[in-house]
Amino acid sequence: MNKHVPTLQRSLSDVVAEYDTKKAALKASVQAFEDAGNEVKMAATVGGTYGRQQINVGHVWESTLESNLLTSAWLHIYGGLNIDVIASPTDKKLFEQAMASPPPFTIDNIRGTFGKYILDPRGNILRGLAEVFCGLDQAFKSHDKVKIGVAGLPKRVVMRGFGGWDSYGKNQIQAMLNALAAYQGRPLTTYDELEKLVLHGYSATRGVQLKTFKNGNGHLHFESGTLNDINKALAEYYGDVLPDTTDEKPTKKAESTAVSKDLQYYPTPEATVERVLSDIYGLAGKRVLEPSCGDGRFMDALRKAKAKPYGIEVDVSRAALCRAKGHNVLTANFLETVPTRDFDFVVMNPPFYGKHYAKHVRHAFDFLKPEGTLVAILPVTARYDHGLLEDLGSHSRYDGPWSDLPVGSFSESGTNINTTVFKVRAPALPPQQPGGGA
Repeated sequence: MNKHVPTLQRSLSDVVAEYDTKKAALKASVQAFEDAGNEVKMAATVGGTYGRQQINVGHVWESTLESNLLTSAWLHIYGGLNIDVIASPTDKKLFEQAMASPPPFTIDNIRGTFGKYILDPRGNILRGLAEVFCGLDQAFKSHDKVKIGVAGLPKRVVMRGFGGWDSYGKNQIQAMLNALAAYQGRPLTTYDELEKLVLHGYSATRGVQLKTFKNGNGHLHFESGTLNDINKALAEYYGDVLPDTTDEKPTKKAESTAVSKDLQYYPTPEATVERVLSDIYGLAGKRVLEPSCGDGRFMDALRKAKAKPYGIEVDVSRAALCRAKGHNVLTANFLETVPTRDFDFVVMNPPFYGKHYAKHVRHAFDFLKPEGTLVAILPVTARYDHGLLEDLGSHSRYDGPWSDLPVGSFSESGTNINTTVFKVRAPALPPQQPGGGA
């Protein structure tokens, strides 16, 4: 199988040097253009006397040229590094949005924007494929169902938006086929292939068949070879995570983009912390517990929100790190602590391995005051496969207890498994019965 590798033919310093040289020459280029226009006008005069007709030779603005040069430079790097093949649909969209007002064209900015693709092109191809298929059917989100040998993937998915050629459904299929093609090391889909699939319902080379209906829905069927490639790619991307006890030792796959950490420690990335806390209101002045707080990612953000965070952490060194930052932390195994029922909120990121998260969540729920709120980041299998928290979910007073996080939310921490947020509120105290005194 071919692996896509960035193919920029020149060094970044050479490209930046060309950009800087041309930017510095823009003013002289505009002046040369205006001088050339004046020469054209003079060619239609005798003795320098203008006739009575308007001769329009055009005009260019230096600011327009500078803006175009900057966008051109970024697009040159984007194309030269094959980012269109490597990046996920979301990353491509973000890049297009950034091109409305591109950042300065410097080596540091180029490395910051494209460095992850240069360092790990295959990992980004797999993330893009996972992102696309997670949007097709919830079964593709489950890292349990996509393990090699598991027959849990759907052979058909229902898609929407087939109202014509230039439709949302067509764009979905194009993104899916291109993501799969990138993994397979094959060329991207052509206009003719998409036309045959969307308008005539078949693709002889891509291993899929489509049946559309008058209501705008489409049923996309995967042939066995195509489904097998999807299975292998997603299994490689999600990989395995370590158990949270040393006597449980799962067998790791030989090849995986996931990097297992010690004792199930996957610190919550800053962007994920911000996303989770942005949906929690009224934190100021409230007591907030973070069980198994690690190095205090949530507590740092909670303190900025003017909450009163308190942590519990079994690892001595990580607990000491939290205290060094000024946090109140108890060094203990969270599951062995006694619930106090005096916290307004519990915010947690329990172990991802297996089903161990359930006992952590249930224990944490007992630390809440009446009507207190628990927010937990969990593996997506907790939502779609296991059903272990349905009774707690019945306490939710929100639109629903579940909210999935984006694909790859924990990639920087060493695992690619999909995650979801579980948000529930403890029940209120029962109303006091009259005449119940002693």
